[in-house]
Amino acid sequence: MISFESDYTNGAHPKVLERLIATNTETLPGYGSDRYCQSAREKIRAACGCPDADVFFLVGGTQTNAVVIDAVLNRYEGAVAADTGHVAVHEAGAVEFTGHKVLTLPQHGGKIGPGELEQYLAGFYQDANHAHMVFPGMVYLTHPTELGTLYTKEELEQIAGICRSYEIPLFLDGARLGYGLMSRDTDVALTDVAALCDVFYIGGTKVGALCGEAVVFTGKAPEHFMTSVKQHGALLAKGRLLGVQFDALFTDNLYFDIGRHGIEMAEELKKVFSENGYRFAWESPTNQQFVILENEEMERLGRQVSFDFWEKADETHTVARFATSWATEKEDIEELRELLRAGKNVKKEA
Repeated sequence: MISFESDYTNGAHPKVLERLIATNTETLPGYGSDRYCQSAREKIRAACGCPDADVFFLVGGTQTNAVVIDAVLNRYEGAVAADTGHVAVHEAGAVEFTGHKVLTLPQHGGKIGPGELEQYLAGFYQDANHAHMVFPGMVYLTHPTELGTLYTKEELEQIAGICRSYEIPLFLDGARLGYGLMSRDTDVALTDVAALCDVFYIGGTKVGALCGEAVVFTGKAPEHFMTSVKQHGALLAKGRLLGVQFDALFTDNLYFDIGRHGIEMAEELKKVFSENGYRFAWESPTNQQFVILENEEMERLGRQVSFDFWEKADETHTVARFATSWATEKEDIEELRELLRAGKNVKKEA
């Protein structure tokens, strides 16, 4: 069976795994104080063009979102997010579990509209009863979004400007950031993300690492941030595991090469579906593609290809997500092409 189920269903990129094996017998201090973590921090600061950034390594995306939001916000504040945002939908209420509400705005292609954000913040403070309400304490974005879409540099600049005018931080969830940065349709670079966001993270789990995310505070991190990480169970005693991986990912542009490969495979995937007459639920310029399948065909194809259910399109059609990664090969795309062609022939004969 060929797999397009997700970008984290394989292990680590071979170059990352090689570094893990090569350093395995070294005796190193724990909790991120080893030389590989320090080297990775320096490489990330350089790549971000942010030499004074505070960089921390956490175990996974949900933990990272919950820890950062809890550490940054006051106890009476919430995080503003699109109603399709990961913290609002697919994290089992992890942010609310910390005591902070996710304050949702309507999504437009998976994104928050700057105009609606400003209107929401202005309306909050114009409400005479806002002292009785959850304060908007930060803005949370995903880039790429849950729908595989991207913010433009202008949109990020507008949102960052609004955040600064209201003196609230901008937090960008970069679980799939590598694919966003390497998209053919983006005008956003890593240095732009660092310049516009107060805190963001560089996703490793979905971009070539075995696990792990690199949190970047472009200014100073909240006081005792590492203590907060430990309280939330997101701090590894063997911090080397994350440091070695990110040190490898930010050596010789590997992180960006992985992102570029995922995008190239996604573009090939688009061609395969398009040439066989399939429609997309919406346009995605990143490694996640959302294809509309007839329910019967989805069941047939699912016997030989793994992919992810996304949502019902109507009574007879379903939106399925196909994702590419470092592990996707051209042979996988070709095999899918043959399966789709065979399926068309079966349909004609029926």
